[in-house]
Amino acid sequence: MPKLNPKLDQEEKELVESLEKGEWKSIAKLETEARRYQNYAKATFNTDEQINILISQKDAEAIQKKALEEGVPYQTLIASILHKYISGRLVEKKA
Repeated sequence: MPKLNPKLDQEEKELVESLEKGEWKSIAKLETEARRYQNYAKATFNTDEQINILISQKDAEAIQKKALEEGVPYQTLIASILHKYISGRLVEKKA
């Protein structure tokens, strides 16, 4: 393994090592994915109503984990799920 540039901070070194290990993947349809995340960001800032809900800790942890995987705040993911459901774009998977 090549020696890392000593001027890199710890986080940068970890990123380089991760890249060299092949842990990164190219994103298919990059423009589509970029628009998707832009929409998530817009939804975050275009809020005009706040609600409070109680959900189980297990569900909250699962949502937070999924949001982390998606790279968005969990509140944004929840808002997106609700929006998709209300607009009819969120449908149950058939087995």
